[in-house]
Amino acid sequence: MSLKIIRNDITKMNTEAIVNTANEKPTVGSGCDTAVYNAAGFDELLNYRKEKIGFVKEGDVFITPGFNLSAKYIIHSVSPRFTTEDETEKLVRECYRKSLELAKKNNIKSIAFPLIATGSYGFPKEAGLRVALDEINKFLLKDDMEVYIVAFDPESTTLSAKISARLEEYIDENYVDEKIDEEYSRGLRSNVLYVESSRCMLDEEAAEDHIRDRRFFGDLGSSSRIDSVRPKSGIEKHSKKEFNPIKIGRKAKESAPVVAEEAEPLIDEYGLTPAATKALQERLAHLSDTFSQYLMFLIEEKGLKAPEVYNGACVDKRVFSKIKKNINYHPDKKTALCLCIGAKLNIDQTKDLLGKAGYALSNSDMTDVIFQFFIENEIYSIVDLDIILEEHGLPCFIA
Repeated sequence: MSLKIIRNDITKMNTEAIVNTANEKPTVGSGCDTAVYNAAGFDELLNYRKEKIGFVKEGDVFITPGFNLSAKYIIHSVSPRFTTEDETEKLVRECYRKSLELAKKNNIKSIAFPLIATGSYGFPKEAGLRVALDEINKFLLKDDMEVYIVAFDPESTTLSAKISARLEEYIDENYVDEKIDEEYSRGLRSNVLYVESSRCMLDEEAAEDHIRDRRFFGDLGSSSRIDSVRPKSGIEKHSKKEFNPIKIGRKAKESAPVVAEEAEPLIDEYGLTPAATKALQERLAHLSDTFSQYLMFLIEEKGLKAPEVYNGACVDKRVFSKIKKNINYHPDKKTALCLCIGAKLNIDQTKDLLGKAGYALSNSDMTDVIFQFFIENEIYSIVDLDIILEEHGLPCFIA
């Protein structure tokens, strides 16, 4: 048994059957329906529908030959128009369930589905994917079939074209560099920052610059290289000062001069803007939160509704309910990553939330690097993430 999410034109799939989103009456609808009829042979398929099938109610399915398609069969699923999410979901589930049973009855071993009832039918794509995964996985627990979910729409295709080059550059910068450090600089990090604590504080960015310089120019054998990597202005001055984050910003507010609205945000003596101060105070306030508590806080802060989050994460609503009700719930890493996508978290929030469950992102893990790229670029789409993972030969999150 297997399930994959791919980006393709469903009419070009080399499976035994493809699924089409059909109308109740023997007429041709827009989107997937038109594409299938055109590829199979419009008149021939339409005449077959009129003469041998006729009217079919929402939620039911029927089968026809594939005619000019590579697929031997077309299973037509009469997709519901969106009314309410709960009512539409029931019918969409029936479409998947009945399509799979009809395929099994006809000894079909491979089948490709579109996201039924999404697009012009109005059912949200994220909810549609969650339902598809749920019903297909239930079927595959007891039956053997090769199943594909085909994502093919202008939005996802355009997104793929836009991020492809940037993603490969990001992987090269983050994943490859990490591997170089592992293979050629083992032990370098342990001694590169050997500096007396009373002397100065090297910030992380300067340390990384130092590592890169030593990789290319070698160990100069003296303290002159350390001397050249000096702390940023102001860091040394405050290195011995007691650090009280709760007071950060208050001093800046008291002492800062009045500035025009166009001016840069105020920077306090610790180098933080008011926004950064607020973010730090927020993190400190939730240091003791469990994964569940922090997730619910972030969802509320962002003004999101529960269905937006579990649909966007492609997490079963029953699992989400357990997380919400049990403050000590411990998710697996895959679920935690998916919820970061569903809750539309930034990279700092993502790292904090993962840390609550004992997880971290690693630059030596290709999946983590690609996931981090999506988070940093605010691409909150599990479908597109899974397609990219599949294209890189990596295990998918949700399939």
